[in-house]
Amino acid sequence: MPVQLRPYKHATDYDLVSEFLIAHYQPGNRDGNYLEPAWEYMHHHPAMDTSVLEHIGIWEDNGAIVGVVHPEWELGEAFFEFHPAYRELRQQMLDYAEAHLVGRETPEGPAYLQVWVNDWDEPFQALLAERGYEHAAEQDWPMAQLAMPDPFPEISLPVGYALTDLEKEPDWAKVHRALWRGFNHEGEPPGGQEELDERRAMFDTPKARRDLKIVVRAPSGDFVAFCGTFFEPNARFCYVEPVATDPDHRRMGLGRAAVLEGVRRCGALGATDAYVGSNQPFYLSLGFEVIYTSECWRKVWDERRAAPALTIQVAPVYAKQETQHA
Repeated sequence: MPVQLRPYKHATDYDLVSEFLIAHYQPGNRDGNYLEPAWEYMHHHPAMDTSVLEHIGIWEDNGAIVGVVHPEWELGEAFFEFHPAYRELRQQMLDYAEAHLVGRETPEGPAYLQVWVNDWDEPFQALLAERGYEHAAEQDWPMAQLAMPDPFPEISLPVGYALTDLEKEPDWAKVHRALWRGFNHEGEPPGGQEELDERRAMFDTPKARRDLKIVVRAPSGDFVAFCGTFFEPNARFCYVEPVATDPDHRRMGLGRAAVLEGVRRCGALGATDAYVGSNQPFYLSLGFEVIYTSECWRKVWDERRAAPALTIQVAPVYAKQETQHA
């Protein structure tokens, strides 16, 4: 039976895609797909435009997912998740992205699409170059890995600072302020229950554990450093996202302590590796090593393109060959 394309239905497919990513994870993230916690974090981040969910496409073979194309937070983005034996779907999946995921910076602006493909996927890179995409290296997404240290390094803090977590101290106003300032926004964060609810939604995701959301508390009682850590028990890894330190408290080892404590706790639960989507010197200094880069390729259409038509029909799009492909 040929592979079929169908639209994403969030109520049922969120968990199915989650299971797909876990099932096809390979040690060292050699599968090249989204890590499952990144899929979870994506859906609950306040930057997510939930209207884009209806643009996600799913490919199935006999009812089993073999491919997914999705944005991260908004139109104009495309990420590709593959069953390892179905990478020959690249062309069909790119066709879909160009029909359903293009974006515009302004209503009257040109259509554009940014797609992320792994630096080792030369056939996909060749396909993109053939279609007129150009490598936008400033938008590349490195993936770095840390093997669980043994022995684990000492975690220390300046006098008066303490490690805690969101299970012990679920103070969303303090979390909101720490992240607002930690990501270099000026002044105090906007108040209001809506902002606090958004912060809570980021970290009370379906599989999240509050005891893995690590906080550094200053002598004043403010939260001044934060590390969100996700533990995936089936594949035995942890994912670090997000990390931030208040600019008034930097260069004191607080971010280092928060990240190491989150990784240490996941190691105690059985994690053998930690991942972070970054090649910043901060992470490399902790022992993370870049294992591959998801390259961003961008195309801009000069002519005015009509808005993508969401008329996805369940239809055969590809007859799977008998050979298996890594």
